[in-house]
Amino acid sequence: MHSENRRGKRVKTDRVVKGTRKNIYSISSLLDKAYHAKKAEGLAEGTLFRYKHSHALLLEFLSQNDVSDVRDLSLDLCREFVTWLLEERVKNDGHKFKPESAKTNGVSPRYANDIIKTLKTSFSVLVADELITGNPFEKVKAVKQPEKLIEVLSVDELKRLLGAIDRRDYASFRDYVVINVILDTLCRVGEILSLRISDVDISRKEVVIQSQNTKTRKGRILPIQPRTARLISELMEEVSEFESDYIFLANYGEPLTTNNFRKRLLEHAKKAGIKKRVHPHLLRHTAATLYLEAGGNLRYLQALLGHTDQRMTSRYTHISRASIADNHNQYSPLNQVIGNLNKPRKTKR
Repeated sequence: MHSENRRGKRVKTDRVVKGTRKNIYSISSLLDKAYHAKKAEGLAEGTLFRYKHSHALLLEFLSQNDVSDVRDLSLDLCREFVTWLLEERVKNDGHKFKPESAKTNGVSPRYANDIIKTLKTSFSVLVADELITGNPFEKVKAVKQPEKLIEVLSVDELKRLLGAIDRRDYASFRDYVVINVILDTLCRVGEILSLRISDVDISRKEVVIQSQNTKTRKGRILPIQPRTARLISELMEEVSEFESDYIFLANYGEPLTTNNFRKRLLEHAKKAGIKKRVHPHLLRHTAATLYLEAGGNLRYLQALLGHTDQRMTSRYTHISRASIADNHNQYSPLNQVIGNLNKPRKTKR
């Protein structure tokens, strides 16, 4: 009798949760769960934004292809998404500070790889939580990207940069201290600008980078040179009138923002006659390079930079062309072949 009643009728296999909750196969709903799972891990705001942005891009692409069910998210479709990023997605779309000329079709391979990596992690969370049975992005390979030659500032350029700053002006002196602290500690600019008075021990010549202000959510204690300690101490005296916990303040007493410092750094570099595009991360990159060239240990450098993986540190250690040239002049195999004949010829007087 039971089989007679069901003959010719649709058999229900999929479960749809009643009420306002979405279909359990909804990609949007699942990605939302993945986001909140990562948020519960206490990740930095910048990292959480990357998850949200990556999810939004995938949903934008899937909406154009009328796909909303995770069971329809195949490996081929994931690869089509990557192609869409590289060829069709408008770069800098929605960025209010970018001119229209900067909004071109197709993102960079590096940008696409960041999105792929983030989505792989998101779907891995869903697999681990047994919300889906497989990771559709697991077999999506990273886009091959040309390794750019990353320039660093020379010692002469750093001297010119610091020399161009008028330390008689409060804001300029503060910028001077920021640059010195970045070069001495190799910290990210956000880590420096988040320093509070209680994070600095002038007598011990140490600064504490609090875990909530780091990219990896791991704090670290860093040594500073006596001169750097004196500069910080002098700046703390300057800003004492604002009665703020923070050290690096705008001239109206609020904490200095990274964007504000970035703009001012460009102005200082222009005044110094430096042709390269000088930005805060270039200072950190330069400091890491100079540290190694001076004989610094890679493992210690990793600790200073706050990297959890030494492979990350290796990306910051491009040896400058000048250093390569000096080393080549000293150790070139040709020196052993022709000896003194390879030395520069003396000019007759």
